[in-house]
Amino acid sequence: MPERHRRTVRDLRRGNRATLLRRLYFEGPLSRQELTAHTGLSSASVSNVTAELLADGLLEEAGSVGSDGGRPRTLLRIPPRAGSLIGVDVGETRIRVELFDITMTELARAEHSLKDGGHGDVTHVVRLIVDGLAEVCRADVPHGPLLGIGVGVPGIVAEDPAADGAVVHAQTVGWDAVPLESLLRDTAQLPLSTPLFVSNGARTLGQAEMWFGAGRGARDAVIALIGSGVGASVITDGSAYGGAAQGAGEWGHTTMQLRGRRCRCGARGCLEAYVGAEAVLERWREAGGGRAPGADEESALAALLAAEDPAAAEVLAETAEYLGAGIADLVNLFNPERIVLAGWAGLLLGARLLPAVREATAAYALRYPAARATIELGRLGTDAVTVGAATLPLNRFLTTAERPLASEGVSRRSP
Repeated sequence: MPERHRRTVRDLRRGNRATLLRRLYFEGPLSRQELTAHTGLSSASVSNVTAELLADGLLEEAGSVGSDGGRPRTLLRIPPRAGSLIGVDVGETRIRVELFDITMTELARAEHSLKDGGHGDVTHVVRLIVDGLAEVCRADVPHGPLLGIGVGVPGIVAEDPAADGAVVHAQTVGWDAVPLESLLRDTAQLPLSTPLFVSNGARTLGQAEMWFGAGRGARDAVIALIGSGVGASVITDGSAYGGAAQGAGEWGHTTMQLRGRRCRCGARGCLEAYVGAEAVLERWREAGGGRAPGADEESALAALLAAEDPAAAEVLAETAEYLGAGIADLVNLFNPERIVLAGWAGLLLGARLLPAVREATAAYALRYPAARATIELGRLGTDAVTVGAATLPLNRFLTTAERPLASEGVSRRSP
């Protein structure tokens, strides 16, 4: 009985710490009086817990405000130096690694390009990630102890105890049950005490836009990632939908047309085969347009958007209609209040096609759910997956409220 009581008290304290940290992170700086009013904790609990957090270096004083003629109230906030986070985006053409302070201010970044078919060599991908981790950790910038590393990847992520962590099923890039978590820990020599999270890239992008971008404040939303491929993060009642495996809802591989165009996944008629950047450019070439020799996909898509020929106009009009029809499926299935178009191609296409996409969505969706849904562009730019990946260890920190350990470097074993 005494041991059970001690565990309960310890859990209560941890819960109170997490409650205050989360409130201060998203709404701070706040005074102790405001924390008492907003959290429902007693003033004594707030006073005791904030004293602990101040002693642990997880809070700092941030000036004061008046209080209706009384003594000024001291404001509290989480200091940027309280911890650091690393986000990794295993993208279609590059590996991007970013180091952030706890306020999500970028401190350092490393990028390594992936040549065509570069995902096929998993060892090479892992080596690029680990090189990027080492580069940002060596950066000559002041930062707090490392709270953890998050990695956003294409495909479906599932936990597999037999593989010592997350495995990735990414059919479009040829990954079948790749034990990415254990490969990264082994190659980077990461201690088990360093939190490492692997998740679907669309899911991490969705969390970033929900926390810091265009999805903020919505309870039911869909955040669409459009690049070479297509994915989506579905948010219902404030939580990401994903089932047992973190596929984030493979929206890009829903069927748009029976016996339609061949998709990268091997099936026919997928939405991705019509609105993904790779597919849009292929349709432009088939219509008589072109892609400059040596141009990457981003440059080629920008050229398509700038072209003033009938072939380009027809491809873009069709793309807007296909995308609107795909969004209409999401509207009818999930009744979101907000749909956000993000990803590098989504931002490029959306800047030009958003009115036509909205019109097509209204034409294909049921009137009532369509009338209550807004469609807008993401606000975090092309770094959204990396930012979202870094929110994975951040969320753990805000949930556990544990004092971070001293930083440990990232090394790389010779292949």
